[in-house]
Amino acid sequence: MRHRINLVFEQLSLQRFAIRANIRKCIQQTLKAEGITVPCEINVLVTDDAGIQVINRESRNIDKPTDVLSFPMFQLTAGNPPTDWTAYQDPETGLVPLGDMCISLERAIAQAAEFGHSTRREVGYLTIHSMLHLLGYDHLDEGEQKKQMRAREEAIAASIPGMCRDESTQ
Repeated sequence: MRHRINLVFEQLSLQRFAIRANIRKCIQQTLKAEGITVPCEINVLVTDDAGIQVINRESRNIDKPTDVLSFPMFQLTAGNPPTDWTAYQDPETGLVPLGDMCISLERAIAQAAEFGHSTRREVGYLTIHSMLHLLGYDHLDEGEQKKQMRAREEAIAASIPGMCRDESTQ
């Protein structure tokens, strides 16, 4: 299946080439794991803490940086995708525009160091997390919603080679 993944990096970085492939793989694997059988479009902005802080302030009135922001195009039901996506498809492209995500690479690097794993794994985890938000998952409560989302994140990460084992390359 051919998905359109639009990646924009605000900062030129040597890491962007490895991160780009990792983000794509995590998006594709999340769509596959969630049973999405229609071609989708996802926009991804990779920025730094200052960049994501501006977006967080403008979109959520929270004036601080965060690791990832998700902007779903539709209100989907977690774990229960539509059987007919026709109403969601862009008539010009035939793609389903699931939404946008914004990842702070600066925050991902810091969190990877804090958690003792690679930047690749942290960016991958943030990508999976954001994709699940685009597909209707949430963790507003600390109970079942959060447990369900964490379980899906871990299962999807485990299905991607290299996501569960520590890698020394950052």
